[in-house]
Amino acid sequence: MKGEAVAIIPARYSSTRLPGKPLLPLAGIPLIMHVVERASNARLVSRVIVATDDERIAEAVKAHGGEARMTSPDLTSGTDRVAAVAATLDDELFVNVQGDEPLIDPSTIDAAINGLLEDDTQLIEISSTSEPITEVDDVFNLNVVKVVSDAYGCALYFSRSPIPFVRPAAGLSLKESLRANPELLSNYRKHSGLYAYRARFLDIYPELKPSPLELLESLEQLRALENGFDIRVVPVEHRSIGVDTLQDYERVKRLIEENPS
Repeated sequence: MKGEAVAIIPARYSSTRLPGKPLLPLAGIPLIMHVVERASNARLVSRVIVATDDERIAEAVKAHGGEARMTSPDLTSGTDRVAAVAATLDDELFVNVQGDEPLIDPSTIDAAINGLLEDDTQLIEISSTSEPITEVDDVFNLNVVKVVSDAYGCALYFSRSPIPFVRPAAGLSLKESLRANPELLSNYRKHSGLYAYRARFLDIYPELKPSPLELLESLEQLRALENGFDIRVVPVEHRSIGVDTLQDYERVKRLIEENPS
């Protein structure tokens, strides 16, 4: 089944919290190349392309044997960059792998792609994955996006806030209640932050204007939900670490140095 989807990795240099993070060194190579390697190892990925608006990132990717495409700096989201590259290709399935996830497991990428391959109706346009949340602080971390799904495995909502709201025990705050009863954490799932798309969705995505909830939460996937598109969310057990801050980078750097494999 090798060759089912093209992986496109949006990567930009500017970042309010950690500028230049795609080029930060990890075990001797830029962070972005760890993402490229992980995506290349996914069973259902045939090709990996980094989509960037910065020549420094493109040059670094090419210097390490990867493929990069330049995209317009006017594009406002990662999905816009994925759509721009997909429009130049004839493939039917694409997977958007976040450029700041150097520990993403290849099996997680495959799970997102399978969310579309296993849809016999061909009606689901987008598939993603969710991971367990095992730390109370992650429930309240605005950088950890939470997702709740319906009985059919499709997303009801994504939020930076704690969802669902688990009614706390009497006299306790939600955080205190979760610490007192860790089993309640099983109600929370972290959105992995990668998406598999059918090409036809990417064809129309650029025509969809940023939606009210998307702007409020700063979560581009809400644009699809607000426009009536289903997003299948496949549960996976592997937990990744997104590099959003210097602390995240130091944590990932330490993990890779301790376990280079």
